[in-house]
Amino acid sequence: MGWTKALWAFLAFGTCLTHLSTAQVAGSTSPSFFAGRGRMMGGCCDLSLPALSVLLSASQVGFDRSAMNMLPHSLQKRATRFLVSVLGAGLCVGSSLPSQAQAPGDAEAPPISPAVKQSVDRAVAWLLQQQRAQGCYLDENRGDAVPQHSGAITSLVIMALSSVGHMPTDPTPEGRSLNRALRFMVDNVVPTDTGYLGQADRSRMYGHGIMSLMYAEMVGQTLDDEMDKKIRSRLQRAVDVIMRSQDVVKSEANRGGWRYEPGSSDSDISVSVWQVMSLRAAKNAGLDVPKEAIDKAVEYIKRSYRSDRNPDGTPKNMEAAFSYEPYGGRQTFSTTAAGILSLQVCGEYEAPEVIGGANFLMKNPPAPSEAWFFYGTYYYAQGMYQRGGEQAAVARQKTEQMLLELQQPNGSWQPRNGNERSAGPVYATALALLSLSVHHHFLPIYQK
Repeated sequence: MGWTKALWAFLAFGTCLTHLSTAQVAGSTSPSFFAGRGRMMGGCCDLSLPALSVLLSASQVGFDRSAMNMLPHSLQKRATRFLVSVLGAGLCVGSSLPSQAQAPGDAEAPPISPAVKQSVDRAVAWLLQQQRAQGCYLDENRGDAVPQHSGAITSLVIMALSSVGHMPTDPTPEGRSLNRALRFMVDNVVPTDTGYLGQADRSRMYGHGIMSLMYAEMVGQTLDDEMDKKIRSRLQRAVDVIMRSQDVVKSEANRGGWRYEPGSSDSDISVSVWQVMSLRAAKNAGLDVPKEAIDKAVEYIKRSYRSDRNPDGTPKNMEAAFSYEPYGGRQTFSTTAAGILSLQVCGEYEAPEVIGGANFLMKNPPAPSEAWFFYGTYYYAQGMYQRGGEQAAVARQKTEQMLLELQQPNGSWQPRNGNERSAGPVYATALALLSLSVHHHFLPIYQK
């Protein structure tokens, strides 16, 4: 769309937006935004009419950032915030403008409670204190340029801070910290010649998926054009790795999924969910993700749903878990939450397996004693949010109640069990913050 056409498109929407003053927007309130943070406008009232036209175009296609990418990089962050502000506040910007920032039933969701706001503020403050000299976020100081798992954990923290409204261009301690973290990711966590991100910090395909998702969410979120170009380039190469890894020759059961290494010939649902979310976020950011890749991932994930099948292939049991691997492996709340989240991210919102998995989670919610509690609670919070209605409300109440009770006086969360305990409090705090932020709508991956 050229600027002339954009201007005409804007005018075609009518004059409602032109009457929307700075004071009207800045004075609006919405349960989906933190009170007192000044996040509503994000400094974007100086956008031109053509730029606003592109915003409207983006909203008409469900906040597909490929439309947003038509703006100059320097305007994309402000444009994104403006659009989210307008949609989140429920303002009248033309009667035909749909709000895609709310899943079914979320419009009636209660406001963010003061207790949750306070919890989030404490977590943010604690995370900022864990930034190391290299720019990464870690539990302890380590001398090497790229400490083990530092890319994956730093990416989780970047997404966690962004999910509650902080951006790397903000002139605040949070914004400066995020900018340092992004520079660490771009300058220190160097991919292989093939684009593989999980080798530099030894986090393997888990980390590759997490870092890829972070890059996809950060596209257009910096005013530094050179950094944004690097992020886009790195994301494209990372997506290419994910696609090639999916195409490795595998058995029928494992076909379409991912495991620990790019060349793995088997798959599991825990690694796969991060790759699927990365593909979805990359598509939102304007990259080409073939439908075939999504279809293969959907088929793989559905094979992990533990139910006998009818002759037509539909599951007989409409209350069942997903297993760690197809046709076998452990069946837990975390694997089930990963299953329903993966399918919904792929657009399978009403698949029988999603409905059955959500029904299972209503009777088998997370418990702090479970293995991989924080990891699974993140899947659970986001996956059940996508379901909407009573299931989303119950999951939100459960998530907030558990996490507020478990938060330490210093603002962190401490993992208690098994391998998760060794992952450390920065990991757990980032995932807890992401779990609490699902209803805030700052990251596109949270939007349906």
